[in-house]
Amino acid sequence: MRIKKGDNVVVISGTDKGKSGKVTRSLPKQKSVIVEGINIRKKHQRPTRNRQKGQVVDKTFPIHISNVSLVDPKTNKLLDRLIEYAIN
Repeated sequence: MRIKKGDNVVVISGTDKGKSGKVTRSLPKQKSVIVEGINIRKKHQRPTRNRQKGQVVDKTFPIHISNVSLVDPKTNKLLDRLIEYAIN
């Protein structure tokens, strides 16, 4: 897997298409990454103690690596497209 923790990526498909962010966690067995501020969903959390209330929490979920593309830090362009031009 080419995408590592700390890399900058852009979402190329899905509901968050066009958004960019930093990879906070890489999950190679699932072939997915967690990107800060992307793919945020509401998660209903149960109360853990007797007097604590349940709540709805915003949580960042993984996104498949085929839906993201690396960004070159120097030029801010997508690396996959730069590689395609170099091959052709």
